[in-house]
Amino acid sequence: DGKLLWHLPQDMAHFKEITQKHSVIMGRKTFESLPEKFRPLPNRKNIVVTRDLNWTYQDTSTVHSLEEAFSYTKEDAKTFIIGGAEIYKQSLDYVDTLYVTHVDGDFEADTFFPKIDFTIWKKESETTYTKDEKNPFTMHFVVYRKTL
Repeated sequence: DGKLLWHLPQDMAHFKEITQKHSVIMGRKTFESLPEKFRPLPNRKNIVVTRDLNWTYQDTSTVHSLEEAFSYTKEDAKTFIIGGAEIYKQSLDYVDTLYVTHVDGDFEADTFFPKIDFTIWKKESETTYTKDEKNPFTMHFVVYRKTL
């Protein structure tokens, strides 16, 4: 239903740390699912992909394809694709690095990140954060690099 399955402050802090001062590309539904006080995400160039030709939001760049979004980031040191599922699926052929948070547990969801083909993607690093009083699940921040 356009919501995260959990509240993990450590995961949000990690996301903020790696995306800060970079471009973020997301679909309109992902953008609208952000808490209003974080729209657009501060200290990042926000690029929203939508099919709606009339959609706009202040301090964001609105585009109508992933290729158009990339044209806004040609000169950027890093660009992050931050969702949703369709944008992730479309972008896998374009990206060379995946930053994935794996959360320990079984959850019911209606939207998923595409299956990672481990013949193409190899784990470069992993950092584990054990659950605590603020983070109810253990999580693993994993960086994958494309090998082909």
